[in-house]
Amino acid sequence: MKASDTKAEAATSAGRPLVFSVRNLWKVFGPKAGKVPADPELAALAPAELRERTGCTAAVRDVSFDVRKGEVFVVMGLSGSGKSTLVRCLTRLIEPTSGSIAIDGEDVLSMDTTRLRELRRHRASMVFQHFGLLPHRSVLDNVAYGLEIQGMGRAARRSRAAEVVAKVGLEGMEHRRPGQLSGGQQQRVGLARALAVDPEVLLFDEPFSALDPLIRRDMQEEVVRLHREEGRTMVFITHDLSEALKLGDRIALMRDGRIVQLGTPEEIVGAPADDYVRDFVRDVPREQVMTVRTAMRPADGDEGEGGPALAPGATVFEAIEAVARTGRTARVVEDGRCLGVVGHADLLGVVAGTTAPKGVAA
Repeated sequence: MKASDTKAEAATSAGRPLVFSVRNLWKVFGPKAGKVPADPELAALAPAELRERTGCTAAVRDVSFDVRKGEVFVVMGLSGSGKSTLVRCLTRLIEPTSGSIAIDGEDVLSMDTTRLRELRRHRASMVFQHFGLLPHRSVLDNVAYGLEIQGMGRAARRSRAAEVVAKVGLEGMEHRRPGQLSGGQQQRVGLARALAVDPEVLLFDEPFSALDPLIRRDMQEEVVRLHREEGRTMVFITHDLSEALKLGDRIALMRDGRIVQLGTPEEIVGAPADDYVRDFVRDVPREQVMTVRTAMRPADGDEGEGGPALAPGATVFEAIEAVARTGRTARVVEDGRCLGVVGHADLLGVVAGTTAPKGVAA
């Protein structure tokens, strides 16, 4: 299955149950932080003015979003945008200043210490940029560590750890120590450790940013594969646009603590919300992100008959290749039904930026 097929499937997830529901979330650092979200005048100040007047920094400003079951939800932004603070607020590794967070309908902010510990150990597992592996333990025992904390017996936890080690491609390395592994292998151990406790949600905080480009690409492919095989809900933090576009079913782009646009990769690239987003995506090859859903039009009579058939989630790049190879207009087909057709002119309109995602103004 191609990544475009996975994203097309995920686009139909609107009816799936909510995992996380976040409303009007604020995290303010500084003296009397609670006054900032409660005062409309202070809440409206730009970051520099807020610091000057109150000595406070609003790392997360009035953020609201939902994460649905089986979705890869990416939070993207430059350094200082608030994305890492936001993901830590989801499990109260950082205490929010105001707002609400629910997981499966349960209020996270009202959880007591025991319930919060259960959330972090069983339901939402973090994968950090810094691996945090125990240097004196083997790969197997590092992966089993979370299960040990949960009280699982030695034989059972090592058996479970061995399964997950194989899943992330480290079979045969179970007895090595972290110091004997490459950076990419260490990050696979960190990923396996998070998977071992079988969490409902995986929370990734820029896990691959310190890796070499080729290793980083391999780890991105690993996340795509695991998501395709398991359908696990993921919240992924990154400052890298290409990584966000590759992994995300939906992307929340942050700036100065706020979400400036939330949408699918196709919506972010095809219909930027403002000049900031437009500048962010300026160098993205549109044909690699936009799908034929955007380019297609109703067939005129038998138009497209005998031409190549494409899934609605196929990229414009894939469609250009198919049309160029056959010299024929392509049909967009789903469940045996022709939804529309695309030809050279339709596809070039998307590449040139004159065609926006359906339902979104250009």
